[in-house]
Amino acid sequence: MSTVALKEVTKIWPDGTTAVDNVSLDVQDGEFMVLLGPSGCGKSTVLRMIAGLEDPTQGDILLNGEPVLELPPRDRSIAMVFQDFALYPHMTVSENIGFPLKLSGIEPTPRQERVDAIAGALGIGEVLARRPSQLSGGQRQRVAMGRAMVRRPGIFLMDEPLSNLDSGLRAELRAEITSMTRELGVTTMYVTHDQAEALTMADRVAIMRKGVLQDVGTPTEVYRRPATLYVAAFLGSPKMNLLEAAVYVHLDQYIALSFGEQTLYMPWNDPRARAVARYHGERIVVGIRAEALTPVTPDTQGPVFQGRIRFLEHHGHESLAYLDIGATAIVVDEMSGPVTETRSVGGGFRKALQRLAGQTPEPVAPQGRVGVLSEVGKHHRKPAELAVRLAPYPAIGPGHPLAVSVRMDAVHFFDERGDRIDVGWR
Repeated sequence: MSTVALKEVTKIWPDGTTAVDNVSLDVQDGEFMVLLGPSGCGKSTVLRMIAGLEDPTQGDILLNGEPVLELPPRDRSIAMVFQDFALYPHMTVSENIGFPLKLSGIEPTPRQERVDAIAGALGIGEVLARRPSQLSGGQRQRVAMGRAMVRRPGIFLMDEPLSNLDSGLRAELRAEITSMTRELGVTTMYVTHDQAEALTMADRVAIMRKGVLQDVGTPTEVYRRPATLYVAAFLGSPKMNLLEAAVYVHLDQYIALSFGEQTLYMPWNDPRARAVARYHGERIVVGIRAEALTPVTPDTQGPVFQGRIRFLEHHGHESLAYLDIGATAIVVDEMSGPVTETRSVGGGFRKALQRLAGQTPEPVAPQGRVGVLSEVGKHHRKPAELAVRLAPYPAIGPGHPLAVSVRMDAVHFFDERGDRIDVGWR
């Protein structure tokens, strides 16, 4: 049994920079946990603290339920694979892989048997006599993995092990790493900035930003129901359409979401309606993925956006149309700090009830500054270009009108702080 638990772990560098901020995370026995986020978000620091290469400023780390902060790295039953391979250049492949076993005092014959078995599984059995300088990047990475695996550790820590490889080789090794760790049943923590790696390989994904844990869940959970605006913006290709909308409540009838020139209507029987209704007279962020948009004829009834194509991207298997619908997009800066100052421009749900009693006319669209919707350099506005999936090489082009139907059940809502607006959230 090999489990990892981080309990309110914080790491502050000597210059006062907070690398990891109050992170709590549990990794189960045999689980493949991926730490995902942009460079500098603290994910590698988390791995180094678990390995014992860095000490947390505060908090505790438990392996198999036991505190390990007083244990040196060699006593933690952990093997770590680094981004730069960290192979010994004067040793052969066989000697590199077998070096941890040599340090453990294992006799040469059983040591070589384990080296041969690991090398065969990784497809590098024919290069055991070579030195690292004679290997390709993919072969060097396999050697680094073999050196970690030959120890049969309780926990694998992998710090962006594929980032220096070309895309084809990355895809191949992704599959090998995933299948091998699952076959061995070893608990694995894998750091990457590549969302494709995270969503493909992980049992669960932990997404970080500026040292803060944003969301944890299965790949399906974090993609379909992101906890924050940042997670919504970070995951997906093309990126989720994030649009600014003003909320107007027609009590017991519907909620109108105004995007400037166009409006979508949420029926009052939608399970999320009452949660969204609390923001009457305020601005929120509405997230719509490309797969929730379907091209339709202009006279289609229901939730529909009308617009003109600004430009097309052709990807062979599909085309992406970017549609001007007269709305305002919210852009999330990956490396911005947390929003600390928020202010409401609306009166909240109590005022909404007062204003709506007796069919009060809709209020004027709010113009004030609201939380993430006004943090210049953090989350900022620009004219929206709605990403829509089309068939490959469609018979339309820039300037053509296009109507798209919106699946309202697949729409996401976020408040002024960037938190998800939802009921029964996971």
